This record gives sequence, C-alpha cells and structure tokens, in this order.
Amino acid sequence: MAIDVLVSDVLHLSRFALTALLGQEEEFCVVGSMSNYLDALDFAELHRPDVVIISFQREESDAVAFAEKVASIPGCRSMLLATSFTRPVVRRAFAGEIAGLVQRDVPPRQFFDAIRRVHLGERVFDAELTVAALGNGDCPLTPRELSVLTHVYQGDTVGEIAARLRLSDGTVRNYLSSVVAKLNARNRIDALRIARESHWI
Repeated sequence: MAIDVLVSDVLHLSRFALTALLGQEEEFCVVGSMSNYLDALDFAELHRPDVVIISFQREESDAVAFAEKVASIPGCRSMLLATSFTRPVVRRAFAGEIAGLVQRDVPPRQFFDAIRRVHLGERVFDAELTVAALGNGDCPLTPRELSVLTHVYQGDTVGEIAARLRLSDGTVRNYLSSVVAKLNARNRIDALRIARESHWI
C-alpha cells in the first residue's frame, strides 16, 4: 500500500520539485501539495495523510508550530525539511511530537528512507545535528534571552517583542543589553552575528 504524503512548501518551484521527485516512486502517493500552512492543516485534518513534509526556510518561525499541530492529528506524522536547522528548532522538535528533521542536501535515497521510517513510527533526526543542537554547552544565553534575540533577528521591534512575550519594553531592553554583554558584542547587530554564526538562532 502506498504511503500518502502531503507536501507543504511556500516556495512554488521547491514544492513542485518535491512533488515531482516523490511522484517517481511508486510507494509514495502525493495526495496534496500546498503553500499555505492553514490550508495544509485543514487538508491534513480532513484527509489524514500518513506523512506531512514541511519544507521551510530558516526564517519561517511558523513552520515548527505547524508541524506540531500536524503531529497532533491522529494517523498523521510530520517531518521538517530545511537547508539548516537552528538549535531552538531542533530542541523544540526533539522535545515534541515532530517525527523528523531532514536536511535538503541529503541524497534522494536517504530522503525516501526517512519518509519510510517516519511512516513506520520511527523518529528521524540526524545524530550529529541533534547532539550539536541539544548540547548547547557553549551558549551563555538563557532561553528567554535567545527568544528575545530570535525576535530581533525576525525584525520585530522592542514593542512588538514585549507584546509577543508579555514583557515590558524596559525588560526587553534589559535582556538585549544582557545579551550584548554576555557575547562581548559591540551592539545588537554584532550580537546577532555571533548568535547566527554559532547557530544559536
């Protein structure tokens, strides 16, 4: 019996390429291909595909939340596909019900194998990626500081970060000052550079 797969990717060419690649294998049946997370979630809830592949860019913070919602649907398993994964994403996926993280540069054979294993109930996480992300021994920032810095990276203002995290503007500024000091950075931009190069955000 074929494995029913739903492909979700906001990039049209990438989505079509994934759909075409999976269509070459008889054991996979692509039952849907969508760019919008809400539409894909509605489809998953209605049709219950076996595996939902969520291909996303590093900056798409909603992808993980979408994968978690899919994972909560009975009979559905979610797998994230990206060029690289930040430590917060790996930690969140590993701690939750997301079935796997696969990097875009894997050979097709390995990609197909990951889908099969996820369908069988396994969790597929690259060992080296997971150890590096979960270790975090070299990161001096607290989870809250990382969260604030991540929002800065996403382009949020101090006021927007305060609203999202239910903090005061002054508290957000204090966190940012602490981040700059802990990283021995010149300013927030330099702190972002250091955090990005270290794959903390």
